[in-house]
Amino acid sequence: MRDIQNEQDTREIPLQKVGVRNVKYPVCVLDKNHKTQNTTATVDLFVNLPHNFKGTHMSRFIQVFHKYHQDITMQHFLDMLEEIRTKLDAKTAYGSITFPYFIEKKAPVSESEGIMQYICGYEATVGDGRKFYINIEVPIATLCPCSKAISEYGAHNQRGKVKVRLLYKNFFWIEDVIKMIEKCASTPLYSVLKRKDEKYVTEHAYENPRFVEDVVREVYLGLKKQGFDWFSVEAETEESIHNHNAYAYTEYEGR
Repeated sequence: MRDIQNEQDTREIPLQKVGVRNVKYPVCVLDKNHKTQNTTATVDLFVNLPHNFKGTHMSRFIQVFHKYHQDITMQHFLDMLEEIRTKLDAKTAYGSITFPYFIEKKAPVSESEGIMQYICGYEATVGDGRKFYINIEVPIATLCPCSKAISEYGAHNQRGKVKVRLLYKNFFWIEDVIKMIEKCASTPLYSVLKRKDEKYVTEHAYENPRFVEDVVREVYLGLKKQGFDWFSVEAETEESIHNHNAYAYTEYEGR
């Protein structure tokens, strides 16, 4: 059959990325407490396209990803991109996946069990070298230090999110990073809280006021202790008494 993708293109325009986006696929990832966890990922896969090729073979992206989807660990993700790069005769392959990651979490006093969702993802490039990033998004709550300082009683609080992007160097557990981030907020969030838990969480937040700037700096220090060569941290809260969000961001690059 005629293979149009492999035919010559005379416009002499190379394309940095061609491929598939927004692919929904079941995947299996590592889980610290249960060894593995099944979830559903949104997948983007690309390669570069030299100027003389008319197109690429889109089905091959899915074929290769299907081969790895039941064990999409960090190392296997890089191996998968290398195979895509080779099969499509490309110089560079790019990939990203985003998936909900579920952790069983007990309430702080009653120890009632529930499931928390965290949005995680991988991003990688394979070509002349290899770069791999892990993204983790953690929901948090903060209590305003200014509100507490100027008010005779009470203080406004809000829910927010912390997002970190980590350059992969050595193996680590996503759960450990999440736990550290939650400690940097005024209080973690829970899916199940009895009344005695709610009392504890409310008082704990009041005793640990945080601006978004405080959260980002505390997470920065926590990640630096864990030895990452590069990372970024951002925090955003939906202000409860303002019609806007509060935001802070920073990066670290080791020397």
